[in-house]
Amino acid sequence: MTSAALPVYETQVAAEWIDYNGHMSEAFYVLVFGYATDQAMEHLGMGPVYREASGCSLYTVEAHVRYLREVGLGAPLTVRTRVVGEGPKKLHLAHEMHSGAELVATEEILGLHVDQAAGGTVGFPEDVSAAIRVHAEEPPGWCGRRVG
Repeated sequence: MTSAALPVYETQVAAEWIDYNGHMSEAFYVLVFGYATDQAMEHLGMGPVYREASGCSLYTVEAHVRYLREVGLGAPLTVRTRVVGEGPKKLHLAHEMHSGAELVATEEILGLHVDQAAGGTVGFPEDVSAAIRVHAEEPPGWCGRRVG
């Protein structure tokens, strides 16, 4: 499968993300993954201009996070996002968060394309579907696992 990689999201662990155990709280891993999803949406043609013009957006309906390593204040974070599945109205993304060379967390999400005014799912427009297909990749081995 030939595909184009989505841009990597980069940030740094902020002081307000540190919990009483001295490392990044679980909620902020999800926040960072959310920002990576926003960046992927923008790159795929579903950014703020699209949402304003179409009234449509991607809604996360399922997510699975794995917390693999602790990260502390000021740690650099990069998130690599892959399109690992798609359909006429759905998008499956896989995120891998690294601090330096170390994999610290993963998240996979299932998003549905929603018409906010109608309150239901609708198909992606052709240009968005084409962008999704261009970026489709094989899922990493950890994708699709169940909680157990």
